[in-house]
Amino acid sequence: MFKELDVLFESSTIKPTFERVHIILALLIFGENREGIGRYRLKEELLIGSGTARSLITKLRNAGFIDVPEFSHKKGSENLRRGHVLTVKGLRYLEKINEYIPFVREGDLSKLKEIIIESEGINPYICQVKDRANKITNGIDQRDAAIKIDGNGATCLIFNGEAIVFPQKSISNTNKDHWKISDKVSDYFIKLKNERNNKGIVLEKNDVIIIGLGNSVQKARLAALNAALTLI
Repeated sequence: MFKELDVLFESSTIKPTFERVHIILALLIFGENREGIGRYRLKEELLIGSGTARSLITKLRNAGFIDVPEFSHKKGSENLRRGHVLTVKGLRYLEKINEYIPFVREGDLSKLKEIIIESEGINPYICQVKDRANKITNGIDQRDAAIKIDGNGATCLIFNGEAIVFPQKSISNTNKDHWKISDKVSDYFIKLKNERNNKGIVLEKNDVIIIGLGNSVQKARLAALNAALTLI
């Protein structure tokens, strides 16, 4: 899936300081802002420096994923600074991302704290990864990926076709009674609406739910997505 992104990391001088997760999140953000966004907004959303944001936008534009709308070039136009938007190529790639990660939204800690260790002061962000339960062992790889991007960790859940459960290999033999999450938390997931399109989460057998954790919403979102990318 990510082969098309390799060109963004090519450089004859200094290697880019952004990560693959920054590219994926940037495309999601451009998709949510079809009227266009600029470098400063992207910098704030991705938690990267101004130089890194400038480099990422330049590389996305050179690779044909984003562009500045023609009307933005017109002098005297009130739309002069509306920023970059996804191109047809960018929109097609975003559709591909959505096939793997169709659901991304901020979580409600009060609804999730019973399944999150050390939840105080933490922000949760939820994403769904389609048909990747077989890629999870004990969830440590996903936790480490979340921490690598400066998150506080990640909690993984699996839909087995009947219920939302913890990965079996993450539960000891003495705690098998805790394999299934409570009905209250399960109902919370089922009733979630996607902030991008107001559609509810649709779970199919072997789908994965990842709860990324961070001390800010932005860090939690990056944590969730970076953990998700370990499965794709």
